[in-house]
Amino acid sequence: MMKYVQRLGRSLMLPVAVLPAAAILMGIGYWIDPTGWGADNAIAAFLISAGASIIDHIPILFAVGVALGMSKDKDGSAALSGLVAYLVITTLLSTDTVAMLQGTDPESVNIGFGQIENAFVGIISGIIASMNYNRFSHVKLPDALAFFSGKRLVPIMSAVSMLLISAAMFFIWPVVYSGLVAFGTSISNLGAAGAGLYGFFNRILIPTGLHHALNAVFWFDVAGINDIGKFWSGQGEVGITGRYQAGFFPIMMFGLPAAGLAMYHAAKTQKKKEVASLMMAAGFAAFFTGVTEPLEFSFMFVAPLLYVVHAVLTGLSLAIAATFQWTAGFGFSAGLVDFVLSFNLPMANQPYMLIIQGLVFAVIYYFLFRFIIAKFNLMTPGREEDKGGVSVETAPVKDKFADMAAKIYEGLGGDDNVVSVDNCVTRLRVDVKDMDAVDQDKIKATGVPGIKIVGSQSIQVVVGTNVQFVADEVEKIRNNK
Repeated sequence: MMKYVQRLGRSLMLPVAVLPAAAILMGIGYWIDPTGWGADNAIAAFLISAGASIIDHIPILFAVGVALGMSKDKDGSAALSGLVAYLVITTLLSTDTVAMLQGTDPESVNIGFGQIENAFVGIISGIIASMNYNRFSHVKLPDALAFFSGKRLVPIMSAVSMLLISAAMFFIWPVVYSGLVAFGTSISNLGAAGAGLYGFFNRILIPTGLHHALNAVFWFDVAGINDIGKFWSGQGEVGITGRYQAGFFPIMMFGLPAAGLAMYHAAKTQKKKEVASLMMAAGFAAFFTGVTEPLEFSFMFVAPLLYVVHAVLTGLSLAIAATFQWTAGFGFSAGLVDFVLSFNLPMANQPYMLIIQGLVFAVIYYFLFRFIIAKFNLMTPGREEDKGGVSVETAPVKDKFADMAAKIYEGLGGDDNVVSVDNCVTRLRVDVKDMDAVDQDKIKATGVPGIKIVGSQSIQVVVGTNVQFVADEVEKIRNNK
């Protein structure tokens, strides 16, 4: 089950990665016309509308992205089937259609049906489509129906499946939606404390991949909160909309890089140079883009106490920002790029205070991490027993990734042991035949931030933001052999 959920989380990374495009377009548009929201400037209106075309269709992106990512061949017909599935259920369960089926006026229909076009339904549509692809993409029909065999059968079966799903959702959805709204409302009613609880559990759930489910409730329009969508569309409440995003900026831009500096200073003298290269790259990624996995995975498993402290501090940061109603937003993650783009948006409220808060949290992270590492002798990077140090590559970039891929692949057991290799934003996700055949020390010697075993036959290698290049080189090795 956990493996399946992690595959789902990986699949969601494809559509989520599209959101920075919307952030750039809308951010520039609001920067040009921060008060008129496009009414006073044609270029601003053009950019804001272009960005809204992405934000307003997040559920469709999820339906297509999940269908593609969860299908065994990553085939385009799976993505098409995800779209078909989504269109079927959202049309059948729209307010007007439900009113017709119930023989009532649209005003009498449960409000939940007016929100059927949401991220949750998009994800369900993608999952159903991927299941149909994996089951029917190679089915051969009788000669009279041969045209509809194989991949052409998948969209048809997806549509049929969604007819059945829609029939069930006709009764289930009002109850589910009301429950989600109640859950979201209960957290929202907790005010700053609710934001703090969200921040804590957001970080705690990252190792399992389940943080995506939590994010969907608060960031997208699953329970009516839609913090990201409302922030960037300017349709929320100043000082309130963005509270589930703002507190991440002090952590990702300042706190985590300071934690990296603390781990560098705590490293053994002979390993400081090696740790410096890792922490500088990971810290810059966290500060500039908000991609924190390289840093977090560097201590998540070797020093879980530090990770719990990190989760607590994240919750505290969100609670503080929410208390003072300092808000900023992101389309992808809480890095410098999104901070600058959101600075002049209508929903941004004293975002410069997040910088001051971030500097304070940087000091807290640095000294608290230094103290805990020394107090409990935690084996953070550069403090572990010598088993072959981190190698610092000086070869050209292309050769560097090829060499790293070759060593990682060898450490995984090569062709005799590797079943499949995929990647998300920062990690190689590998299925192997025998976990005992994996040489973790050999993999770590390439300089990767971390390794995570997620099952008896599944392992993740945290590479960082350059994972795509390493994955491409691994694929070349597999194809050549």
